[in-house]
Amino acid sequence: MSFHSMWAQLRPIGRSSASGGYRRYAWTGADADCRAWFAQQARDRGLAYEVDRNGNQWAWLGDPALGDAVVTGSHLDSVPDGGAFDGPLGVVSAFAALDELRDRGTEFARPLGVVNFGDEEGARFGLACVGSRLTAGRLTAEEAHRLTDADGVTLPRAMEAAGYDPEAIGPDPGRLARIGAFVELHVEQGRALDLSGDAVGVASAIWPHGRWRFDFRGEANHAGTTRLDDRRDPMLPYAETVLAARREARLAGALATFGKVAVEPNGVNAVPSLVRGWLDSRAADPESLDAVVTGVERAARAYAREHGVGLDVVRESFTPVVGFDHALRDELVRVLGPGTPVLGTGAGHDAGILSGTVPTAMLFVRNPTGVSHSPAEHATEDDCAAGVTALADALEGLVRG
Repeated sequence: MSFHSMWAQLRPIGRSSASGGYRRYAWTGADADCRAWFAQQARDRGLAYEVDRNGNQWAWLGDPALGDAVVTGSHLDSVPDGGAFDGPLGVVSAFAALDELRDRGTEFARPLGVVNFGDEEGARFGLACVGSRLTAGRLTAEEAHRLTDADGVTLPRAMEAAGYDPEAIGPDPGRLARIGAFVELHVEQGRALDLSGDAVGVASAIWPHGRWRFDFRGEANHAGTTRLDDRRDPMLPYAETVLAARREARLAGALATFGKVAVEPNGVNAVPSLVRGWLDSRAADPESLDAVVTGVERAARAYAREHGVGLDVVRESFTPVVGFDHALRDELVRVLGPGTPVLGTGAGHDAGILSGTVPTAMLFVRNPTGVSHSPAEHATEDDCAAGVTALADALEGLVRG
């Protein structure tokens, strides 16, 4: 089946007619439809199909028990109203690259696997890369069982409702030990390739990044009767903190975003009692990231004191800088040719989670809009084809042994 045929099958799943974006959240109906699509692609190619203890899907050419396997793939879930390419491009390209290798008559000396990692975006339970984190032992079963969505549904309940056993989740070192290399293709989440004029690039590293929750606690009151001077309004220090994040990020040459906020009691005519905001921050090095977060927290505490508001700051997740395997990265550059751009990224990926255990590398496909996590995310047909060829070239050198 061609890339375009696969893309046409997958594209409507979980798409919102209102926004044009995707709502493929973990363990929902849209996620089940994506997983059914993956299983069918495996069957259509005569591949051995399995779902591991953490809900990740695998399709195998050859026996993975032989070890030293080459694996490629990505994820199929999305952020709220996300774009079509973030994740799915890597999975569709993986199957297309396998097809191309077969058409070339490639001899496979090593097993080749295609993977769909579950719940990479963390859109439902608030933690990214749950499937790969569990597999790599970066998230314990106990921690996963405590994850809850906005409706109070726990991860175990969601998995059970989808027909999976939450009691089985946990580290899977035996599976990872059978993998000799993992190569993830992904649409670029920025404009570096567009600016350089290249269709495909190779990743050097993932910037250190994390998520921090800021809880501003004030006093609920009537918006129409409470004097301004008598208010303990947590919305005010929160708003000032959002501006402080922008200022600190610019000073450090980094990134900082308050992209999610929850307000209680959330009434138009009520002064809030609680404003909870989530800070996402990323930087090229740990020192810059620390400078941003420290600066934002310092400013937030000063603003909270000024308005008589309490403040709690909780680090919900953190990923240190992830450098990809140098030998594998250099091999990809050699295969793709001199002048292939090598670039860092501020986005987290399953490849980054696995890098501590498995030699990993990433390919990026040009995104001319530079926009991601949005329906405006894009890659042209020609660039998608170039990505498939680049991935097939990279895999061919690896599977031959």
